[in-house]
Amino acid sequence: MDTAFIPKDHESSMYALWEQNNAFQPDLKSTKKPFSILLPPPNANASLHAGHAMYVIEDILVRWKRMQGYPTVWIPGTDHAGYETQYVYEKQLSKQGKSRFEFDRQTLYDDVAAFVKQNSGLIEEQLKVLGFSLDWSRKTFMLDEKVIRIVYSTFEKLVKDGLVYRDNYIVNFCPKCGTTFADLEVNHIERKDPLYYIKYGPFTIATVRPETKFRDVALAAHPKDPRYKKWIGKKVEVLGLLGPVSMTVLADEGVDPKFGTGIMKVTPAHDPHDFALGKKHNLPVDSIIDTRGRMDFSWYLNTHNEKNTEVKYLDRAKKYHGKSVKDMRVLMLEDLKQDGILEKIDENYTHSVAVCYKSDHDIEPLVLPNWFIRMKPLAEPAMKAAKEGLVTFVPKRFEKQYYQWLEKFIDWPISRQIVWGIRIPVWYSVKENPDLEVTFLNAKHERVIGKVSELLAQHNTMQEITDGLQQLRASANAKFVVSDKKPGEEYLPETDTFDTWFSSGQWPLTTLDYPNGKDFKTFYPTSVLDTMWDILFFWVARMIMFGLYMTGEVPFKTVYLHSMVTDEKGQKMSKSKGNVINPIEIVNEFGADALRISLVAGSTPGNPIALSKEKVKGYRNFGNKLWNIGRYILLQHEAGTKIIALPKKLDKEHATILKSLSSTVKYITSALEKYRFSDAALRLHGFVWDECANTYLEKTKSNTDGGETFTTLVRVFTTSLKLLHPFMPFVTESIWQEFSKTHLVDEPLLMTAEWPKSV
Repeated sequence: MDTAFIPKDHESSMYALWEQNNAFQPDLKSTKKPFSILLPPPNANASLHAGHAMYVIEDILVRWKRMQGYPTVWIPGTDHAGYETQYVYEKQLSKQGKSRFEFDRQTLYDDVAAFVKQNSGLIEEQLKVLGFSLDWSRKTFMLDEKVIRIVYSTFEKLVKDGLVYRDNYIVNFCPKCGTTFADLEVNHIERKDPLYYIKYGPFTIATVRPETKFRDVALAAHPKDPRYKKWIGKKVEVLGLLGPVSMTVLADEGVDPKFGTGIMKVTPAHDPHDFALGKKHNLPVDSIIDTRGRMDFSWYLNTHNEKNTEVKYLDRAKKYHGKSVKDMRVLMLEDLKQDGILEKIDENYTHSVAVCYKSDHDIEPLVLPNWFIRMKPLAEPAMKAAKEGLVTFVPKRFEKQYYQWLEKFIDWPISRQIVWGIRIPVWYSVKENPDLEVTFLNAKHERVIGKVSELLAQHNTMQEITDGLQQLRASANAKFVVSDKKPGEEYLPETDTFDTWFSSGQWPLTTLDYPNGKDFKTFYPTSVLDTMWDILFFWVARMIMFGLYMTGEVPFKTVYLHSMVTDEKGQKMSKSKGNVINPIEIVNEFGADALRISLVAGSTPGNPIALSKEKVKGYRNFGNKLWNIGRYILLQHEAGTKIIALPKKLDKEHATILKSLSSTVKYITSALEKYRFSDAALRLHGFVWDECANTYLEKTKSNTDGGETFTTLVRVFTTSLKLLHPFMPFVTESIWQEFSKTHLVDEPLLMTAEWPKSV
C-alpha cells in the first residue's frame, strides 16, 4: 500500500470495479423484502450543487441494506425541468438575436431537446464522483416514452372521474414567464409602494393598484362598519377617468375596516378576493390587463368613437392602450390630478407583494382558461394515509406541516403556457370550436394571430396552421377530445404543457413502469423517500396523492426530510454572498469520502447543515487514519504474522475491544434503523480513532503473543470497515481490496459483503 491515501488515485477505479461486478443491481434471488429508493430527479442539463450532495443519505441507506442482504435498488433519473430549461434555452437564443416567437411549436421543442441532450450527462458523471451506488441500467428521463404514456393515463383517468375541468379562473400569472403558477409556487416579498387615495363618489378608496379601476364593478365594505352600513345595497355614481359609472356598495366580511378608509373597490378580473366576491354576487369579470402585462383598452375603443364619446376620454383610452402597468400608473397620476379625484398619496406604504419564484417579476392575477384538478378528493386520502401511519415523516414535526398544506389545498392549475414539457393530450375540432384563437407561422414565416374560422376563410390551410402552430387558446367551455394521437384532420392540439410537478408527482409510477412493469410489481411501494423539506408540498404530497389515486397504496413508507446545506456560519449559499461551495471542487481537494461524512456527522434532519473546508479536511485526515491502520496490518502480515483461531478466554485488552466493537455494531445498526445518521457517523469516528487506533493499536505494537493480538485487530478493523462503508465507500473498499489480495478477507467486494451481526 502507498504511504498515504490519495483519493483521486482510487475513486474512479473503485467505482469501475463496482460497475463491472453489477454491484448496483438488486439481487432478486434473495428471499428478503425488497428495499428501494428513487433519486429525486435533478435537471437533465444541470450541474451538481451542494444540495445534490445530500443524496449521500440515500446512498448510506442503500449500501447498508444491500450489505444486509436485501434486494436493493436505487433508481436514478433526470427531470426535463419545464420552464427552467426553456428559460435557459431562450437566453441562448437571445444572445443570437433570436426569440422563441420565430419558431413553430414543434421546431422549438426539438431545438430545446437537442440543447438538453448536448448539455446532459454531466450530472450523471458527477453523481458517480460522489460514489453514489445508483443502478444506471434503470435510469429514467422525464420525457421518456414510458413516462409520457403513464402521465397520459393518469390524466385520462382524472378526466373520466370528473376531477379535471377547464374554467375561466383567476390564476397567478407571470407576464415575463408567460405562464401560471400555483399559490404555493408564488413568493411574497415586503415592498414599499405608493398607496393612492382616490375619490369614488361620496367615498375615498385607498389602493396600490389604480390601473385596475377601469374594470371596477362594485364597492365593498364590512357589514358592521358604521361608516358605510347605510350605504350597503345602494348605488353610487363614481367619476372615472373615462367618464362616470354607477356602482353598488356590497357587504363583505372579508373587507378590513382598518385598511385605508375601510371601503374597497371590487375588480373580479384582477384580485383573488374580488374574484370570489364576484362569484358570490354574480358580478361581471372583465380584464384590463393582458397576458403581456399590458393595458388593454380595445373593449373601450371598439365601442366608443368621436360621435358618442367626449374627446378627452377617447384620447385617454388611446394613450393608455398597450402601456405597461408601470407606465400606466405614471399616466394615470397626471389624469387623476387633472380631474381632481386624487386626494393624496402615501409614498411609504409597506405591503406584501406576490412575485414569480423564478423571475421575481410581479405576479399578475388574471382570469384565463386553464386546466384544473379538483384537489379535495385527492388530498383527503393523502391525509388519511399519514394519520393511519401508512407513511411516516422524519423528523415527525413535518407531519403537521403536511396536514396544514393539504387542508388548505385549492384546485390546482396544471397547465403551463410553455413548449418544453409533456403536452396535455387534448385536441380541439375547428368545426366544433370555430372561435379557437391560434398563433402560427405561415408559409412565408410570418407570425399570424387570429380566430381559426376566420383564418381558414382567408385561404390559410389546416396544414399550414398545424405545421406553423405556436399557441392555441381555447375558451373555457370549448369541446375537446382526450387522446394521445390526432383524432382527425380537423383537429388542432392543445399547446399547453403539464406543470412539471404534475409529471414529477408521478415519479414512483413512471420510474417503476406502472402498472405492469417488473420493477413496479417488485419495488412498489418504495421504501424511503429522501428530499429537502422545502418541497414537501410541491413534490412529496403530490406523489402520495397520485400514488394512492392510481394504485391504492402510498408510493413510499417513510419520508426523510433533510435540510439545505449552508456555509460554516449557517448562511444560505448564494453567488452574491460569494459563499457557494462547489462539491466537485471539495472532492478534488479532499476526496469524496471526506465530503460525504462531513455532510452527515453533526447534522440533524430538517435543520441547516453547516459545511466548511475545515470540517471536510478533518474527515480527510480520518480517511488517512483508516488507510494507515490498514497499511500497518498489511505490513505485520507481510512480516509473517498470521491469523489464528482465537481462544475462548481472551486477554482483558482483547476482550474489552471486542466487547466495545460488538456494542458499536448494535449501536450503528440501531441508529441507521432510526435514521440517526449523525449519531452513527460520530460513534464510528470515535470508536475507530480513539478506541481502535489511539488505544488498542498502540498497545499491540509491543505484543508478541503469536497472533492473538493481530487476529483481534484484523477482526476489529475489518468489521469497522463494513460499518464505515456506507459513509466512506471509496477508502474502505480500497483497503478491502488490498486485504483481499493477501487473503486477509474472504468476501471479494466490501460493497456486497455481509453486514456485521455479532462479533
